Amino acid sequence: MKRKRSFCHYCGGQITREMEEEVLRDFCGACKTFFYENPLPVVSVIMLSDRKILLVKRGRRPYRGKWCLPTGFVESGESIEAAAMRELEEETGIQGRIVNLVDVDSGANAFYGDLIFLCFEAEMSGGSLRAGGDTVAARYFPIEGIPRLAFPANNRAVQTFIRNKSDYWAIADSFSLTAASEDLAGSTKQNLLSDRLVQVIEDNAVPISRIWIEDVTSNHSTPSYHHFDRKRLFLRVHTILSQFGKWLGGGYNDQDIHDYYTDMGGERRREGFRLGETLSALSLIKKHIWEFALSRGMWQKTIDIYMALELDRRIVIFFDKASFYTARGYESPETGPLGQQDLP
Repeated sequence: MKRKRSFCHYCGGQITREMEEEVLRDFCGACKTFFYENPLPVVSVIMLSDRKILLVKRGRRPYRGKWCLPTGFVESGESIEAAAMRELEEETGIQGRIVNLVDVDSGANAFYGDLIFLCFEAEMSGGSLRAGGDTVAARYFPIEGIPRLAFPANNRAVQTFIRNKSDYWAIADSFSLTAASEDLAGSTKQNLLSDRLVQVIEDNAVPISRIWIEDVTSNHSTPSYHHFDRKRLFLRVHTILSQFGKWLGGGYNDQDIHDYYTDMGGERRREGFRLGETLSALSLIKKHIWEFALSRGMWQKTIDIYMALELDRRIVIFFDKASFYTARGYESPETGPLGQQDLP
């Protein structure tokens, strides 16, 4: 428990309590001096490595045996930043430099009274990991396995840090998956950020199909479609939207695209459609998928923009393949009949 002031350290007089500016303060009646109790500044540091946060186990009271961030008081004449880096090195053996301020909090402690907590993110610049100072252990914990920390301000700072980093990590994960796969489709689902937009498209295949039909039956680039049976058009565009979803989920591969769209190109030729009209009809499907995705409340945050750009790339790859094989099928005299299949 924090000890109360009993005597004036200037004159040795008895301390009483008096009101000043509507605040009850310690007061020495002998030398007419008020004493001001200000919160003590406490610094803590979040050091991250491979999405693991460095924690230390306290070796002294209060909270001996509990885990916390490298944490300590600021010394007189010391800057906040210098104090944070000093505590980091004393308690973990790691030298660091501050990246940014994570959180500021206030609280009361039975031992020290009112405190102000300032938490910084830092990156390693030297040293090696070891326990030291008031700590008996120091190690990294994965972000999903952080124990309950000794200080409430530490818990809040870690939660704030993880929340602020979540979008960045999600983008990084999705980017790494994108980079690892040339065509963004495989035997297993990729779990990319834009998958949530793909689900929106799959769930709304009917309205997207209807929007496309209105466009393709009136667009100047597709005159042969203007009087084509709308029920057949609906079946054709809905099939392509379904294929797009299956391709993104890994259930439709490049050979499937080759076979389907090569046959489709030959069928369009036999039906009397010009190649330019056929490719334009495909391009309009791509356009309406993209526009529908954007209409779902995009562009609010950085992660939304990334999702849209990622989806755009996936759309382009699929429809570039589809257009290429359609053109080859259209121009190839060896393209056979389609039998019972009604292709777009």
